[in-house]
Amino acid sequence: MSETNQFGKKGWTPDRIGSLKGKTYVITGTTSGTGYEAAKILLLKGAKVVMLNRNSKKSEVTISTLKQELGSQIDVTAIQMDLSEQASVKKAAKEVLNSVSQIDALLCNAAIAQVPKQQITVDGWESQMGTNYFGHFTLQGLLYPLIEKSKGRIVTVGSMGYDMGIKTIKFDDLNWDNDYTPNDAYSQSKLAQIMTVYELQDKLNKAGKTEVKVYACHPGSSRTSLISTSGSFMMKLIFGLMKLSPLTQPAENGAYPQLMCATEPNLDQTAFYGPTGRSNWVGPVGAHKLEPHAKDKAVAERLWALSEEQTGVNWNL
Repeated sequence: MSETNQFGKKGWTPDRIGSLKGKTYVITGTTSGTGYEAAKILLLKGAKVVMLNRNSKKSEVTISTLKQELGSQIDVTAIQMDLSEQASVKKAAKEVLNSVSQIDALLCNAAIAQVPKQQITVDGWESQMGTNYFGHFTLQGLLYPLIEKSKGRIVTVGSMGYDMGIKTIKFDDLNWDNDYTPNDAYSQSKLAQIMTVYELQDKLNKAGKTEVKVYACHPGSSRTSLISTSGSFMMKLIFGLMKLSPLTQPAENGAYPQLMCATEPNLDQTAFYGPTGRSNWVGPVGAHKLEPHAKDKAVAERLWALSEEQTGVNWNL
């Protein structure tokens, strides 16, 4: 697959990013892992970065670390937001709109994964679906008017996990009340995120709003704290061992796909981006195969309608 990579044998790397002075990027989940690395590279290139994190203290530490590493002149701010709570997302979106005059790209990076036992959010959704999917759906919808005005981008960080569950949306039991498994619930949340990217593309095209670009990507198998934060003991053990193998890559490499989708000109929106090496876990970054169930139009349309209804966020496209 890497032989046909449009960016050559080494794939896409941040060397391709020019100066980002005057540009503004909003990123969810930046206190560690791929989100931290993405924020760092954007700041290095001169961009303004607004970080949306659940933990305000960790945000402060992150800003302090970034200033130590990159210099105090960097333009970075943080807004508190808990993706699992719609009220928190709506409040944070308002703060973002009050604090910046443009959004060149919104990077939907934050996630929870492999939650051992079913948990329900305050808004009544299974925790992974509520956080990864509904939280980002609402954030995107509320920030969309400014993204449109800025001719900006929406970048959704999915996961190869989209292909490791039931491969559709379980509309009759969205919260897995009957047969919850950590993997199936996570897989559904990631599939929902990816499906909505292509559904939004269709809606924008239909409405003639083609200046907003929407992309789906994934970080591959990166050495981050994702599993150790929310996964079960067994998942932590398995991934802990995997981290020692060549089947994983540094978090910085895992940030490349979302950085590419946020900055690279003339990218094909219909593609799915990530590592193109073994199992798409590691390797040069570029476009690679997306399984057909992720573009099931009937399911995607039903999911979109349900999402607007459940969140109360209407995109008015």
